[in-house]
Amino acid sequence: MPSKIELIAGLGNPGAKYEGTRHNVGFWFVEHIARTKGCTLHRDNKFHGDVGKITAGDQTLWLIKPMTYMNLSGQAVSALANYYKIPVENILVVHDELDLPPGALRLKKGGGHGGHNGLRDMIAQFNSKEFMRLRIGIGHPGASSEVTNYVLGSPSIADKNLLLDAISDAMTVLPQIIAGEYQKAMNHLHGRK
Repeated sequence: MPSKIELIAGLGNPGAKYEGTRHNVGFWFVEHIARTKGCTLHRDNKFHGDVGKITAGDQTLWLIKPMTYMNLSGQAVSALANYYKIPVENILVVHDELDLPPGALRLKKGGGHGGHNGLRDMIAQFNSKEFMRLRIGIGHPGASSEVTNYVLGSPSIADKNLLLDAISDAMTVLPQIIAGEYQKAMNHLHGRK
């Protein structure tokens, strides 16, 4: 039986400088959940991040935005997961994905880091790849030399709308994801236009 999600970690970089950047769509997603559920995220230095707790159905769900900068995201997520004894397979990591067009959504379990420094640190901290990932497509600039400036840049208005639509759409299947009904959620997300 699939694991239920107990912790959703949105990856991004802290500070106003990065707020509207493509690399922060994971933060956008967690902030959207918090707003929808009337939850305020509070800085918790013990977990190196902004943390909140919501109820989804009959279960408690933790939210975290690591404030460690992207390269050390796993430090924050593992601190919270270890403290509350949340197994790695019960964690959903939401992150930007260069290999998908803007606004595309993919849900998967496990896999490599694909050059994503936040995922690289998650895998290192947990010594496991077995967490769930919600990948939000941001598109690719075309040349690898342009990737850093691209992910740390703001999307065009059209792309930002695609990203916000993707977040809203992912919210519609969030109850299924939380309940571990991954195939149902995948069928919906992967079939989007």
